[in-house]
Amino acid sequence: MLEDVCKGSPSYGESSCGESAYRRGRDRARRRYRRRIFITLVGVKERFVVQGGTRLQGSVRVAGAKNSVLKLMAAALLAEGTTTLNNCPEILDVPLMRKVLEGLGCEVDIEGTVVRIHTPASVSSRADFDAVRQFRASVAVLGPLTARCGEAVVALPGGDAIGSRPLDMHQSGLEKLGARTHIEHGAVVARAERLTGAKIGLDFPSVGATENILTAAVLAEGRTVLENAAREPEIVDLCDMLNSMGAQIQGAGTSTVTIDGVDKLHPTEHTVVGDRIVAGTWAYAAAMTRGDVTVGGIAPRHLHLALAKLKNAGANVETFEQGFRVRMDGRPQAVDYQTLPFPGFPTDLQPMAIGLAAIAEGTSVITENVFESRFRFVDEMLRLGADATVDGHHVMLRGVDHLSSTDVWSSDIRAGAGLVLAGLVADGETVVHDVEHIDRGYPHFVEQLNALGAHVERVR
Repeated sequence: MLEDVCKGSPSYGESSCGESAYRRGRDRARRRYRRRIFITLVGVKERFVVQGGTRLQGSVRVAGAKNSVLKLMAAALLAEGTTTLNNCPEILDVPLMRKVLEGLGCEVDIEGTVVRIHTPASVSSRADFDAVRQFRASVAVLGPLTARCGEAVVALPGGDAIGSRPLDMHQSGLEKLGARTHIEHGAVVARAERLTGAKIGLDFPSVGATENILTAAVLAEGRTVLENAAREPEIVDLCDMLNSMGAQIQGAGTSTVTIDGVDKLHPTEHTVVGDRIVAGTWAYAAAMTRGDVTVGGIAPRHLHLALAKLKNAGANVETFEQGFRVRMDGRPQAVDYQTLPFPGFPTDLQPMAIGLAAIAEGTSVITENVFESRFRFVDEMLRLGADATVDGHHVMLRGVDHLSSTDVWSSDIRAGAGLVLAGLVADGETVVHDVEHIDRGYPHFVEQLNALGAHVERVR
């Protein structure tokens, strides 16, 4: 089972009993996934009821990364024809991005973990407001539309309540490539008769700005040198796909990326990189519940610092080529964290770090350097009995023996997952509300938790 999980075969947990049982479970999960899409679209609220006191044990395999697949779908706009993406996560944001692309004239087919985008010879340059406003990643169409159409009108996106995320660097990068940009009637507008390569330096290694500059520069005339670029594995994944479409990109994964523009790109088939944030969530879940969980479908180097912090907290961590195992036999020890762009500790795992620190022995200080509103999560942890004090972009946690159950509300994807993990180590029954956030980033979360021994129920 461990070899299956880490090398390729999908699994929800060691309780699986053969291929037919796996397929039945997968099909049931996909039916529930389609139902959740419908429920979210019509506005029906659901919640998770989490029973505390369970130890997670078994194996789980992560799907493709949410933070990659949506940008890859947007990049398909750059080439006429059918682009196929494999290993796509069955999360709510994928059909939301389908809606954005369909509004631009594409046809998008979703079959399980395979997404096919049929891009026409001519696409619209205007992204639909109602589709774009629902999630942040929709802004990823800005670069491709500017490059392909010479114009892009993209409504300012919505998304999680984790702090201000302006588009200044997106606009500045496109302007250096020769576009004219401005904000008008709640939309960012970019126009360019012809994009031309340039030297661009980012004030901060913004993932979104890096992506939009990359997807515009690949069709620009001449060479673009992007300095202080984001280095995340999802950026490398995007560059790999663009290169397979005929782009000429060098330096992906480093702070300096060079793009030599080409006249035309062609469609491709690409497999989405594993989701390191989901994998990290399982790793911290194992440590918090004093469990033993093997996670497959992810290169451990993409979580090097997160796994190192777990070792410092007392966990036994074993790594494989495409997976890892986390075992925690006793109470975790306090560890300090500070979030930073990759290869630093991911801001998306900050709620999980807070959850672990809340029940650790000793005092931890966690510093948030990326999003200023991420500590809204701490208010909900206080409701669960955590001993925490927020001071600016720092939170000090004095570990307690146990948490106490109550009703809590998730404000974003990662906060929601973190609250479920906290519920697993609380006394009694914790109810997590606004779980549509979690469904946007974690495929089959309840099913996978229960396969590992948890007792979590989705209710309306």
